Amino acid sequence: MAQQLSFDLPVRQALGREDFFVSPANAAAVGMIEGWQGWAARKLVLTGPAGSGKTHLVHVWAALSDAKIVAAQALSEADIPALASGNIAVEDAQTLAGDRDAEEALFHLHNLALAEGHALLITASKPAQHWGVHLPDLTSRMQGTAMVALEAPDDTLLTAVLMKLFADRQIFPAPETIPYLIPRMPRSFAAARAVVTALDEAALEHGRPINRTLARQVLDKLAV
Repeated sequence: MAQQLSFDLPVRQALGREDFFVSPANAAAVGMIEGWQGWAARKLVLTGPAGSGKTHLVHVWAALSDAKIVAAQALSEADIPALASGNIAVEDAQTLAGDRDAEEALFHLHNLALAEGHALLITASKPAQHWGVHLPDLTSRMQGTAMVALEAPDDTLLTAVLMKLFADRQIFPAPETIPYLIPRMPRSFAAARAVVTALDEAALEHGRPINRTLARQVLDKLAV
C-alpha cells in the first residue's frame, strides 16, 4: 500500500455541527448549545482550555441562532447597540480583564442584548470568578450566569480531535499513527494541536510519510 505523504496545503478548519465529535467530555456543553432556547435568563458562559472546541461550538451556536460573533478585546471599539440588536457570542472574555473600556462594553452589551430579548453566549478559558475583572457590576452579572465546561479529552475524544486536526490540514496519517499517539502524548487539546503541527512540519521538511516511526521521533523531540 502506498504511504501517505504530507503536502503543504492550506489549513481549512471545519466548524459545522457535523464536524464536532460528541463524547462524555463535551456532551453537556453540546447539549446546552443545542438547547440554547432554554438557557436561564437567555445567557450562558462556556469554558474550556485552548483548543477544546469553544470556537467550534460558538460557530455551531451562531448557525443555530443566527448570532453574531465578536472577540472580547474588540468590544471597546465596537458598536454595542448594533451588536445587541440580535443574538451575540463574545469569545475569550478573560482577555478583557483590566481593560476598563472593554469591561464596560461587555457590561452594556450584556444588559442591552438581554433587555431586547436576545441571547448571549460568552466563552472563556476559566470560570468568571477567575477572570480578574475589575468592574463589580460585570463581575456580578458574569458570576450570575449559568456555566458549562468542556472537560479534558478522554481517549475517544482525543482520537477524534487528532483526526479532525489532520483532516483540517488535508493529510491522512498511516492507520497506526493515532493509536500510537494516544497513550503517549499529553492529554490536552493544546498538545494535540502541537503534535499534529509538528508531524506535518517534520513530514514536509524531510519528505516522509506520517506514520508510527515519525510520530515516535516527534514525541521524543517535543519531550526534550
